[in-house]
Amino acid sequence: MRTDPRSVRRSGDEDGRGDGSGRGDAGIRPVVINGPARPAGRASIRRANLGLLLRLLRDAGPRSRARIADDAGLPRPTVTGLVTELIELGLVREGDAERDGSVGRPGQNVRIDGRALCGIGLEINVDYLAVVALTLGGDTVFERRVAMDVRAAGPEAVLDCAAGLVREALATLDAAAIATAGVTVAAPGVVDIAAGTVVYAANIDWRGVHAVSGIRARLGRGAPPLRLENDAKLGAVAEYLEASAAGIHDLIYVTGETGVGGGIISGGRLHRGAAGFAGEIGHMPLDPGGALCACGRRGCWETMVGLTALLRHAAAPEDPVHDPSLDLETRLTDLQSRAAAGDSRTLEALDRIADGLGLGLALLADVLNPRAVVLGGYFTYFGDRLAPRVEQLMAERVMAPDTGGCRLLLSTLGFTAPARGGALLALDPVYEDPARTVAAATGS
Repeated sequence: MRTDPRSVRRSGDEDGRGDGSGRGDAGIRPVVINGPARPAGRASIRRANLGLLLRLLRDAGPRSRARIADDAGLPRPTVTGLVTELIELGLVREGDAERDGSVGRPGQNVRIDGRALCGIGLEINVDYLAVVALTLGGDTVFERRVAMDVRAAGPEAVLDCAAGLVREALATLDAAAIATAGVTVAAPGVVDIAAGTVVYAANIDWRGVHAVSGIRARLGRGAPPLRLENDAKLGAVAEYLEASAAGIHDLIYVTGETGVGGGIISGGRLHRGAAGFAGEIGHMPLDPGGALCACGRRGCWETMVGLTALLRHAAAPEDPVHDPSLDLETRLTDLQSRAAAGDSRTLEALDRIADGLGLGLALLADVLNPRAVVLGGYFTYFGDRLAPRVEQLMAERVMAPDTGGCRLLLSTLGFTAPARGGALLALDPVYEDPARTVAAATGS
């Protein structure tokens, strides 16, 4: 049932999103976030075609101009002109020759380049802030995480720190002559994307915090475009990039943090729900008489399997693993060592977490029937201990035979998934209107 996505290599330079127009050997269907562009004139058609070619190369991998023309359904002279423009924009480059079995001189492969253009993802978490800058080709140019008790610090101090991290990333990119397409802020809880506001995030006690405008004001004039998205949804986008190469287009990403959220990919599309709130799986009331949740109710799933539950069961309150000023990965590595040494309290805690995970994931598998459930965050640190028990419980509880075809996967991105998803989303406009996005990023 379990597979290791690290053994899968992507066929091209994709970021996991687009309008589904790419038709390549890998059969990857990208996630639609903003929806397809609708051209309304000659200039708009050209912009749409530039985006079409760029998405095709992202989703299906490098190919010759002739193959691009065939796959895109465009005349070859048109494709030649579009590719030339994308090369001039620094978004694609030509590589090795490609032989497709036809007579004549082989064509050169065209592939995503984009080394001079980045997206930035900034995650606001209960225990830390993290920032990642990714090039269009998927290379990490800047990455940093800062331990912080976000709830205790309060919104103003957190936004100060967040803006400082973005400044550091921008300075690094500027020094390398890399333009920035935008910044996406990943935040927990219910977010208003249009307003850039964290409406309610129980675990950090934020209500009506204007995250985007607050960070923009701190960055001052010349700040790149900023937007806001839920952290679990962004994590799902980043995980889908990995899973889609293995032919998985229906998955649930489960954050393993203080709060437990979910990102749902259905048919290669990010599922938002009628009002955009889909994925609040951590607040499923699975134990009505259980522990008090930060949301004010009792027995929410995250009180059973969230990071707070693990720490509560694994260590006494005065134990350093509870100290939010210490780096989270350092604390988890400490617990890993205790588990490896056979510490009974740690092992019993992990067994309790596995039981809770098996219960909740079986319900989700019955309702959504995904091809895969991806466990992220702290779950990845204890995958060898958790996965066998969780798989067993899911097999016993899911109504469909063979768990409905659902695999249990452990994230290879860990705590970086939401920030990476944010960086990918920041690059999304490039695939809709390449020329305009590059012009805005470079000030040309």
